[in-house]
Amino acid sequence: MDAKEYGKTQRRTNSNTFISMYLLGIDLGSSSVKASVIDGESGQCIATAFYPSDEMKIITRNPGWAEQDTEVWWENLKAAIATCTEKLGQKKRVIGAIGISYQMHGLVIIDKNMKVLRPSIIWCDSRAVKYGEKALHSLGKDFCLSHLLNSPGNFTAAKLAWVKENETDIFAKIHKFMLPGDYIALKLTGETSTSFSGLSEGIFWDFEKDQVSSELLKYFGFSSDLLPKAAPSFSVTGRLLKSVATELGLPEGIPVSYRAGDQPNNALSLNVLNPGEVAATAGTSGVIYGVTDKKKYDPFSRVNTFLHINHSKSDTRLGVLLCINGTGILNSWLRRNTGGKLSYNEMNEIAEKVAPGSEGLRILPFGNGAERMLGNKDTGARIAGLNFNTHTSAHLFRAAQEGIAFSFRYGLEIMKETGIDPLVIRAGEANMFLSKIFRETLSSVTGTTIQLYNTDGSIGAARGAGIGCGYFKSEKEAFGGLMELGVTEPSETGSSVYEEAYLNWKNLLLSI
Repeated sequence: MDAKEYGKTQRRTNSNTFISMYLLGIDLGSSSVKASVIDGESGQCIATAFYPSDEMKIITRNPGWAEQDTEVWWENLKAAIATCTEKLGQKKRVIGAIGISYQMHGLVIIDKNMKVLRPSIIWCDSRAVKYGEKALHSLGKDFCLSHLLNSPGNFTAAKLAWVKENETDIFAKIHKFMLPGDYIALKLTGETSTSFSGLSEGIFWDFEKDQVSSELLKYFGFSSDLLPKAAPSFSVTGRLLKSVATELGLPEGIPVSYRAGDQPNNALSLNVLNPGEVAATAGTSGVIYGVTDKKKYDPFSRVNTFLHINHSKSDTRLGVLLCINGTGILNSWLRRNTGGKLSYNEMNEIAEKVAPGSEGLRILPFGNGAERMLGNKDTGARIAGLNFNTHTSAHLFRAAQEGIAFSFRYGLEIMKETGIDPLVIRAGEANMFLSKIFRETLSSVTGTTIQLYNTDGSIGAARGAGIGCGYFKSEKEAFGGLMELGVTEPSETGSSVYEEAYLNWKNLLLSI
């Protein structure tokens, strides 16, 4: 039975009356694993949980390294699902499909017995940078930019190249390599697979030829046999094993029918699927993710381009991603070091007493490592224009949020060169977007409308599962229950103030 037929059968009882199906979404992050169950009929989230309550351990055996134990992922996944199923009781039996979102750019390798050969090298590990740079030089910048739409950089392919050169015994045992979400799907179904979007995420995709890059495989010396079979993001790639269903307390045989990296999935959760639509996040780091149908690239490789989750040969859908490492981490640093016992809400209330522009105080938020959008420069954070007789902690709090919003504006100027020029930015009601100052500054300085929604990555993955298994008759139907919680429009009276403050901020940045 194909996915669409499966979905249809789940929508009707023997008496041919409509019934609802529950959909399970899993979001594998580097800090925690979150699970959510939504009611397919209403789109409402009816159970959600994440584990651990603190952050998952990142193994740092050497400077610049970042690894995680895949078994820890699995144990936290089981705990999150158990909390959800306990809340659902017997209603857990109507969970009919599973979707997976995951931390991007990681590497998991397994042998022929489906056993993991080493800890996962995750997204923030930088050991493979020189392998990507060497590939850029050897393959040629023109080839990489026109075919891969980027430098091989520090993506999954470069990480695998590091293993090939430095752990030769382990590399010789590899049966398949995969991304973190592919590994979770393997644990659930026993099947090795990936998505086309995932292959592009790992820098394996040739956008010019619309296939895996044979030139990249040849350069690194990778056999195509190492690649898992690829399928669309919305498709059934396996069914829940009996043993795993028993372990998780879920129905046996339900399909895993959706898979995407966290940023493409965040876009899905916000119904960002078509050219011109843009999603954003602003947690520890910040991301702008826009959809385009144009195969353009940034000549300085300051943005990443992937196949979006709904890309097809007939309808080009590419996701252009700009990441800013230093965003919310600046706000949290201020809270820990200058805010005393203040909550974020209290910091916001204090900052609101200061006029836009923070009386000339400017802060660059780039204190969380090298910034790709700054040409991989690590400028460090900067505070400029501080006057001991004028400025207070309130000015610091406001200038920090304005600096973060200004970094988004600077990033959007880069993205415009690739065809991303939004009128609206959609975001979940979380992290920096909870702040009125941040929303108003970002809206006014970019001239965009900010729309907030009641969603997150695990809920997006659940909706994706419903699309992939055919339960939803259309993408539009999948977004029942997605509610707009608030709208912020550009300030009519304050835009010139924000613009002047931004230009002063930008001059500071360019002077470094």
